[in-house]
Amino acid sequence: MIGRSDADVLLVIDVQRDFCPGGSLPVPGGDEVAPLISRLAQAFDHVVMTQDWHPPDHASFASSHPGRKPFEEIDLPYGRQILWPDHCVQGAGGADFHPALDIPHAALVLRKGHRRDIDSYSAFFENDRRTPTGLCGYLRERGFARVVLTGLALDVCVRWTAEDAKRLGFSVAVVEDACRALGLAGSTSAWNSFREIGVDRFATADIL
Repeated sequence: MIGRSDADVLLVIDVQRDFCPGGSLPVPGGDEVAPLISRLAQAFDHVVMTQDWHPPDHASFASSHPGRKPFEEIDLPYGRQILWPDHCVQGAGGADFHPALDIPHAALVLRKGHRRDIDSYSAFFENDRRTPTGLCGYLRERGFARVVLTGLALDVCVRWTAEDAKRLGFSVAVVEDACRALGLAGSTSAWNSFREIGVDRFATADIL
């Protein structure tokens, strides 16, 4: 049974205003997952939430590179980087969680992407794939063995987080209807990756 186990943790990825319709980097249907995840969280004793938390001049913003436009790609010291519209700026309203996201028993909110010079898709590592966020240590010290993923966006931050969690030795599941994809590369490649590495696929109806 998923949820009511001290080995399970629900990980809610970046359900923030800027990633929902009306935000600066909207994920299609992103607002639809907030009430669903809130209900799903009631089935878990342990919940961790992540929050994109960028300084105003973050290196991943197109506005930080004169002459560049959002969704272009450039080379940065840690590799290729998609340039994004300014989003989830520290202290700005767009960085707030969606108002329908109501999980008062979440024990940890992990803020990522706060280093100016490097982006952070995964909840476990910065985009250099070496610099840890500290989440792995937290989960291991708490004794969690299975990470159940929800949130935004399936094909970016959820995918990178799931792949890293699996690489780190956790059992990993993704709740399909509690995620939405940004759509730059589509969700098919994410699901293909999950299948290849052994990430489980569930629906909320399998848990509630």
